[in-house]
Amino acid sequence: MKTAIVILNWNGKKLLEQFLPSIVNFSSELAEIYVADNASTDSSLAYIKEYFPLVQIVENTTNGGYAKGYNDALKSIDADIYCLINSDIEVTQNWISPILEVFKKEKNTAIIQPKILDFKAKDTFEYAGAGGGFIDLYGYPYCRGRVFNHLEQDTKQFNDVAEIFWASGACFFIRSKVYHQLNGFDEDYFAHQEEVDLCWRAQNEGFDVKYVGGATVYHVGGATLQETNPQKTFLNFRNSLLNVIKNVPKQWFLLVVFSRLLLDGIAGIKFLVELRPIHTWAIIKAHLSVYRNFYKFLQKRKNLQKKYEYNLHTSVVWQYFVLGRKKFKNLR
Repeated sequence: MKTAIVILNWNGKKLLEQFLPSIVNFSSELAEIYVADNASTDSSLAYIKEYFPLVQIVENTTNGGYAKGYNDALKSIDADIYCLINSDIEVTQNWISPILEVFKKEKNTAIIQPKILDFKAKDTFEYAGAGGGFIDLYGYPYCRGRVFNHLEQDTKQFNDVAEIFWASGACFFIRSKVYHQLNGFDEDYFAHQEEVDLCWRAQNEGFDVKYVGGATVYHVGGATLQETNPQKTFLNFRNSLLNVIKNVPKQWFLLVVFSRLLLDGIAGIKFLVELRPIHTWAIIKAHLSVYRNFYKFLQKRKNLQKKYEYNLHTSVVWQYFVLGRKKFKNLR
């Protein structure tokens, strides 16, 4: 299977210096390696050309964020499988083979995520994806190995191959035909949770999303936007709510949307109590942006075939904050 590893870069020379070598050393035999550059103004491209001349470069004309950046770059990359990987990820020996084996055996599997551990604490799952992603009834994402900010240690409890709801955009394998059939990422998201939307749409079309625990990568996390950055709060709250408006089936739509507005309001109050008003304001701005885009996303709903049966978990917010259930295995 022809595989292309595509690293999205924007002014990330330091990250490329640190992490590109592991990708080249452990991937070159099974995949072609590309850097998709979002109009960087640093010396990223000069560095790649000097030290990694076999790495191919796709130059985007603007910085369109994660969604548009990949949509633009993948138009010119020919492969059966795309591996979309962040520039702050260290890969391990033989990390690709277990994933390609699943693609070969399971023709209906369209998207796969490896195990994602923390680069700074390599025995701990990393926030962005961990052991594979899910969402609760109200559209809040969580993972095996990570529920909200609680991260589990890796004790090989997720060394399996499992069906999941969403795969992390930090390291995201997808069949190219499916990617283009779904018209790629929704560029209105810019960054954060566009992979949840794409996985949701893939399942609406009858495809499977899988996690392969036999493949491991290490993710720094927050290299582009730190958790303390209010822009990250804005994007996460806005895009999560847009996912709900765009994808939740009709029979649950009003319940989920109004419940989300209430729960997001409680989160804003929590930030105020924690003396982080800038994040409360980020949530308010996120909701204002949602209101402006509400009709647009309602129109997008009409183009989606609702084949996926919505998984009616109870609220992960209730279980985590009220019942104190911090680990994935304890969720009901």
